[in-house]
Amino acid sequence: MKAIKTHTLTPASMAMMSQTELLYIYNGLDCCLTDEIFNVLQPQLDNQTRATYEFSKSLQAPVLEMKLRGVLVDQHRRGIAIKKYEEQLNVIQSNLSTILSEGIGRSINWRSPAQLQELLYGTLGLPPIKKRNAKGAYTPTTNRDALERLEVYFIAQPIISHILGLRDIAKKVGVLRTGIDPDGRMRTSFNIAGTSTGRFSSSLSDFGTGTNLQNIEDLLRSVFVSDPGYKFAYIDLEQAESRLVGAIEWNLFHDGKYLDACESGDLHTTVCRLAWENLPWTSDPRRNKELAEQPFYRQHSYRHMAKVLGHGTNYNGKPYTMAKHTKLDAKIIAEFQAKYFTAFPAHQRWHNRVASDLLQFGKLDTLTGRRRWFFGRRNDDTTVREAIAYDPQGSVGDILNQGMLKVWRLGKVQLLLQIHDAILVQFPEDQENEILPVLLKEILVPIQLAHNRTLVIPSEALTGWNWAKASAENPDGLKVYKGGDSRKRTEQPQTSQLARLLA
Repeated sequence: MKAIKTHTLTPASMAMMSQTELLYIYNGLDCCLTDEIFNVLQPQLDNQTRATYEFSKSLQAPVLEMKLRGVLVDQHRRGIAIKKYEEQLNVIQSNLSTILSEGIGRSINWRSPAQLQELLYGTLGLPPIKKRNAKGAYTPTTNRDALERLEVYFIAQPIISHILGLRDIAKKVGVLRTGIDPDGRMRTSFNIAGTSTGRFSSSLSDFGTGTNLQNIEDLLRSVFVSDPGYKFAYIDLEQAESRLVGAIEWNLFHDGKYLDACESGDLHTTVCRLAWENLPWTSDPRRNKELAEQPFYRQHSYRHMAKVLGHGTNYNGKPYTMAKHTKLDAKIIAEFQAKYFTAFPAHQRWHNRVASDLLQFGKLDTLTGRRRWFFGRRNDDTTVREAIAYDPQGSVGDILNQGMLKVWRLGKVQLLLQIHDAILVQFPEDQENEILPVLLKEILVPIQLAHNRTLVIPSEALTGWNWAKASAENPDGLKVYKGGDSRKRTEQPQTSQLARLLA
């Protein structure tokens, strides 16, 4: 390595250096600054925060392994999916052009925000929806939230529904066209300290390829396949955040009503029984679930309402805000919440306790011992909602990562992805019945609660040869593991030539 003379860096001296020399300096400064910052922060750690730091360091090895390995992509499946979505895109685009041509005498480029703004706010005369820009000024916008608010206008509804559909499909095509490395694998980079809750974040790989693989929707997952001779196991924690809410309330108030409901085997039906007592409930769990699946509001069942609205209400969601996200009437949500808080009064006690502690101390500790300081206005609604969500979400992240670390240390599987409350691994397909029971046992992380109660979040494993759920059209997809799987792989992955050579 060429030695660099020590001298004061000036624009003139730097202009005379080669690109390699500049990169040496940049890398050196990066390392020096990191070391200086560490030497200031390290003495400030106490026993609690040091434990969090040491745990984060222990995750570096499995995370590096996931980043390096990536997930194999079946390029034939990917091509079929892209073609299918592009055909849908063309049909919807053609329909939109017909509507616009017959309605206003011309078409527009639906991808152009400027043309869309002119159509909606100019030609159609709709009241502009504005958003604050980077300079602090409020300007008209056509983002998703704005379009959904404008759908109430009859004249705009068919246009907006087509544009939203086009945007959704275009986003899917964009994900499918994400760059794949020469060996046929897609990679992502995980950031262990990327969020304030302790949960992982992910983005492009270190090579500039790939994408955030933690947010791939179910419809796109079939293109991700296990390596030849291997099979996927997708292991997720069941109702993890809800169970954490119940555990927090047990610890704070010795109130186990919500945690008991979570551990009843069917949380959402149990919530329905408590919220809608007038239904003809029985002692038969199966019959009760059928009752809960009855229509309640529009196309939604009682059970769906209990699931969606219960989760939002747990985090102190307000009727108006939740109505925007769920497309439900705010009055219906308010009526549900009145019943819900009557059934689980500890929820509001917990919300008030968090707001009080936040105001007094400015920090919170999770059940798993992770501490966070909140630097926003302590009495601001946004800060309070963040604080309420912090313990359940942070604790779930820690519990999953502890289980993931235990699974990785077994050395029996290849770790592929961490997806917030689940992990994706692959294992030799002929060893499924030997490996899966061990994984399901190892990923469990008991948390000792107050009053001699222990929280154990159960897990479920799905196995298959691609990441999507099994169906008639996708026989190699994931199915719930129930002690065995008689299926055989029907499709061998079609990958790049380099990938086949490396296999």
